[in-house]
Amino acid sequence: MRVRTVSSSPGRMHRPGIRENGARFALLLLLVVFIGAMVGVERSMLPLLAAADFGLTSTTVIFGFVIAFGLAKAPSNYLAGDLANLLGRRRVLLLGWLVGLPVAPLIIWAPSWGWVIFANLLLGVNQGLTWSTLQIMKIDLATTRQRGLALGANEFAGYAAVAVAALAAGYLADRYGVRPAPYLIATTAAVLGLSVSFFVVDTTEEDNTRRRIAEIDFRRLVPAGIGRRLVSATVQNRGLVGTYQAGFVNNLKDGLAWALLPLYFSSRGLGVKEIGWLAAIYPAVWGFGQLWTGALSDHWGRRTLIFVGMLTQSIALTGFVLFDTFAAWIGAAVLLGLGTAAIYPVLIAQAADLVSDRERPTTIGAYRFWRDLGYVAGGILTGVVADWIGFQAAILLVGSLIGLSGLLAWALLSPSQRLLKPMRARGTDRMIGDVSD
Repeated sequence: MRVRTVSSSPGRMHRPGIRENGARFALLLLLVVFIGAMVGVERSMLPLLAAADFGLTSTTVIFGFVIAFGLAKAPSNYLAGDLANLLGRRRVLLLGWLVGLPVAPLIIWAPSWGWVIFANLLLGVNQGLTWSTLQIMKIDLATTRQRGLALGANEFAGYAAVAVAALAAGYLADRYGVRPAPYLIATTAAVLGLSVSFFVVDTTEEDNTRRRIAEIDFRRLVPAGIGRRLVSATVQNRGLVGTYQAGFVNNLKDGLAWALLPLYFSSRGLGVKEIGWLAAIYPAVWGFGQLWTGALSDHWGRRTLIFVGMLTQSIALTGFVLFDTFAAWIGAAVLLGLGTAAIYPVLIAQAADLVSDRERPTTIGAYRFWRDLGYVAGGILTGVVADWIGFQAAILLVGSLIGLSGLLAWALLSPSQRLLKPMRARGTDRMIGDVSD
């Protein structure tokens, strides 16, 4: 089926293109580094902190921090799209950093696990508002054919920082303990992120932003209005359904990798430094791989990369159970990172392809909403299964689910999607192209 899409971008004050906006694009990449550093510390530290400082033994209770993170991040992702349109990108970015400032201090001085869970609620809001907004801003700056490249660069910067921070936190914890030294990395990242954000130039016109604020229909921001628009953004077509479910299951897996794998490795006799290495290798490969996978999807299409990436992750998770050596687990972590890199920026680009410019921020917010609800599902499901049957059963269950999700994505997505090609017509930016193969 051929679909013609005509859209304009009256809010842009710049000529689209990554090279044409190189300095602005680089500054936005730096901000993603600070976001990644905040969450990277938690990836290697929080599960161990639960056992070392608070004496928690129930996996389900420990996973409360992942559930809290997902419950806060999912709606924040969705609202970020609306708020970015209504208030302007820069204002939402600054708001996200203000929310993130207390996260690390709360964990450092937490007298009980409840404080840690509250800190992760704030971290979820911070991540949802800042990361979503920066993705939207990079799409604003890029051309249509650079979306995959722009999102791949964005995710590379963020997850490379996750890896470096996770590894550094492991070494600091081994030398100085799980608190407070590792969380000084997160504190520094939050302060720098807020400071640098003041120098960001918005990717929408300020005059249009002021006009949009004056014209806000606040009925759109009440729960009923948000719910109606979320449903509408979700079921527009089968391609979006396939994209959203793949993102949901991927982050269900990531919740397991974040919260359960460090506990699993610890139960098999690994020390804090070794766990730090495994917690770093997975996002490092994931981050570096996205430099190529996003751009490749611009030329090869999205569907095959999504399918192969999901199956690769399924195989990697199975490898953590089948093998029992540190070297083999490093191999499985590399494979898990490669599989995640194959899909992470591609799924966002896939969602962006299927809608007009005006709908794109809301659609990206909707995708990130469903994707990050996967953290909630992953925390509950894997926590209960791990307590009931064991760590290995939980890992194998999630491996099976992500394989099935890959098959479903293959069935729902178009065989090969041609990207929209920009075309000038009578002085207006128009995009005319196919969304079928």
